[in-house]
Amino acid sequence: MSAACPAQVPQRCQLDLSMESLLRDYFPILVFLAIAGGIATAMVAASLLVARQRPNRAKLSPYECGFEPFDDARIRFDVRYYLVAILFIIFDLEVAFLFPWAVSLVDLGAFGFWSMIVFLAVLTVGFVYEWKKGALEWE
Repeated sequence: MSAACPAQVPQRCQLDLSMESLLRDYFPILVFLAIAGGIATAMVAASLLVARQRPNRAKLSPYECGFEPFDDARIRFDVRYYLVAILFIIFDLEVAFLFPWAVSLVDLGAFGFWSMIVFLAVLTVGFVYEWKKGALEWE
């Protein structure tokens, strides 16, 4: 028993010490979040104070997916817009898988290396297929 804990309540004292240790471990994360929030707030405030504020009709109008903002809102969207969005998500996820793989490549060994090569080969075949079909062309 430590000198800080009375003999009558050892479990409560142990819980208090473990909670204090837990809070001490997470304190740097709290400081990081506070600093990041402060910097973000300062940047937004600085842009509002320093930037020229000259709103006009074109700047205040809604803008979506490359279409003229002053047309009817009920027009049909071109399917190529959705195709490009889906392709972006697919290849963005590929990069999201590549970073952790590259960091832990030494620990994964040969199996991890060849598994990622197969993954990249499947994505490359899909990319070449989309390219040949003209899915990446925007007329």
